Amino acid sequence: MIKVKNLAFSYTKHPFLENINFEVDRGEIFGFLGPSGAGKSTLQKILTGLITAYSGMAVIDNVESKEHKDTFYENIGVDFEFPSLYEKLTARQNLKFFGSLYSKKLRASEDLLERVGLSQDADKRVSEYSKGMKSRLNFIKALLHDPDILFLDEPTSGLDPSNSRDMKDIILEEKAKGKTIILTTHNMQDAAELCDRVAFIVGGKIKALDTPHNLIMSKGASKIVYTYYDRQEISKECFLNNTSEDLELHALLKANKIRSIHSSEPTLNDIFIEVTGRVLQ
Repeated sequence: MIKVKNLAFSYTKHPFLENINFEVDRGEIFGFLGPSGAGKSTLQKILTGLITAYSGMAVIDNVESKEHKDTFYENIGVDFEFPSLYEKLTARQNLKFFGSLYSKKLRASEDLLERVGLSQDADKRVSEYSKGMKSRLNFIKALLHDPDILFLDEPTSGLDPSNSRDMKDIILEEKAKGKTIILTTHNMQDAAELCDRVAFIVGGKIKALDTPHNLIMSKGASKIVYTYYDRQEISKECFLNNTSEDLELHALLKANKIRSIHSSEPTLNDIFIEVTGRVLQ
């Protein structure tokens, strides 16, 4: 559904995005992970046709992004981090207006409002909405015309845990329907839970690209930490795939001296720091 090759872009004379290459299959959730200013949102704007002064190739559903026609937007849905809503209109009026911009059959706005818990507030002006309510409304606005490709920029930002869970469930439901989803975030937990593949982007460059599981396992095997008592409590660790060679562990198990065993593995955040030398903010 999406093919990007040798993509580059700059706001100034200095490079900003450089040598970006990736492909996204139909029905895949593909995540871009990186700190603020890494280039995630700029890349979204290129893919959605808002920035056209790039070099290289960015093909979305067989259309070069910078050569798109108005019909390009019939099949993509965009949820930017900062909502684009008319504050003097109600939620229901916003959905009616934005729905009128499309020629295709729309999803039922009442069902969408109910799904994100806004049906009781559908006739309130958006100016009276909280940040989280605006985020939820902006999200379903992107679903209204039932697009095959969704571009989601920090979709759970500013949401409480309950609404964040609902949002992620809806994203997974859209994937199950065969939708292709591009997710940009600095939330590693969301990325690990939702994405089929992720790309680490720092300083306008992709530093790593793979499934969350493969990235984790390629950089660090799972470990176990065990404790035992020998005049004092002692803790030791070994790699899980190397326990057969840990003779001390075998002896302690045979003597029934182990007091506790815990397993652990690196998180996606740990791998991001190791690969890029940066922390997410």
